[in-house]
Amino acid sequence: MQYNTLGRTGLVVSRLGIGTMTFGLQTQESASHAILDRVLDAGVTFVDTADVYPIGGTLETVGRTEEIIGRWLPGKRDQVILATKAVGKMGPQPWNQGASRKHLIDALEASLRRLNTDYVDLYQLHSDDQQTPVDETLEALDSLVRSGKVRYIGVSNFLAYRLALALGRSDTRQLTRFVSVQPRYSLLFREIERELLPLAQEQGLGVVVYNPLAGGLLSGKHHPGAPTEGTRFTLGSIAGRYQDRYWQERYFATVQALKNLAADYSVELTTATIAWVLSNPTVSTALIGASRPEQLDQTLAASELQLDPAFKARLDELSHEYRFGDALR
Repeated sequence: MQYNTLGRTGLVVSRLGIGTMTFGLQTQESASHAILDRVLDAGVTFVDTADVYPIGGTLETVGRTEEIIGRWLPGKRDQVILATKAVGKMGPQPWNQGASRKHLIDALEASLRRLNTDYVDLYQLHSDDQQTPVDETLEALDSLVRSGKVRYIGVSNFLAYRLALALGRSDTRQLTRFVSVQPRYSLLFREIERELLPLAQEQGLGVVVYNPLAGGLLSGKHHPGAPTEGTRFTLGSIAGRYQDRYWQERYFATVQALKNLAADYSVELTTATIAWVLSNPTVSTALIGASRPEQLDQTLAASELQLDPAFKARLDELSHEYRFGDALR
C-alpha cells in the first residue's frame, strides 16, 4: 500500500480507503468485520462511513453501519483514520437532518456513541444544505474541532461554486477550513475534472473519491437486461438511483470497450479502472467496497499498478464523453 497526505494537511491516508455504505444491509456484520480485517492487513488505513448508512435502508436502519464499525474498532482505533458524515435524515423530526448547529452537534455525539470512540479524524458534510446559512454551519464545525472531538472537516457531493463560497467564508471569518472534498469519480463519471478538481488543486484540498467502479458496472460483471439481485442496482431505496445513473446502453457499450482494452494489456478491468482514478494527481485516496473479502483482491491490486502511458491514453479516450454532463454533450 502507498500513502498520501490529505491535501495540504499533514494527515497521512492510504491511497485506497474502504467504503462501508453497504455494511448492515447488503453485507452482514460478520462479513463486514472480515472485510475490515482484510483491508487493514493490506495496509488500508482510511475507513469511511456515514451516520445514514447502510445506504438503501430506512429510518429504522440508519446508524447500523457505524454500530458495526464500532464493534470492530476496539483495539484498532490507533491503526485507522476514521471518517464519517452528517446531514442526512436521522429521525422523524424536521431538525433531525441538515447542517444546522443543532443537528451537526447532535449528529456527531450520536456517531461517536455508535462508533465507540471519542473523536473522528475527518467529519464531512454528506451533502450541501442550502437552507442553512453557511456561516452557521462553519461556526458549528469550528466548535467541534475546537472541542477535540473532530480533527479535520470536509465535504461531499458539493458543487464547486458552493465549496468555493464556503472556503471564502471560513477564511474571512477565520474559522476552521474544509480540508477535503468527496465526489463521485470514475471512467463513467468525469464531470468533476472540469471545475471541482481544479478548485481542489488550487485550494490544496484532499480529494477522496467514491464510486470508482460506478456501482460495480466497471467490474464488467453486469450485462444488459434485468440487474442481478443483491447488487446496488436492486438494493432497497438506492436501486432506482443506480439504475438511472448507469443502467443505460451507452454505458454498457463503453464498459465492453474498456474490458476489451484491459484484456489487450492483460489487466483486470476492475484493477485498471481504480488505477486510472489513482493516476490523477489531485486524488488523495479512492474508496473501494465489497460484499465479501475475496472481492477485494482486484481492487487492492490497483494501489501498486502503474498504468502504461498508452493504456492510460486509451482509457482517457474511451471515456472522454463522460467529462461532460448531458446538457453539454
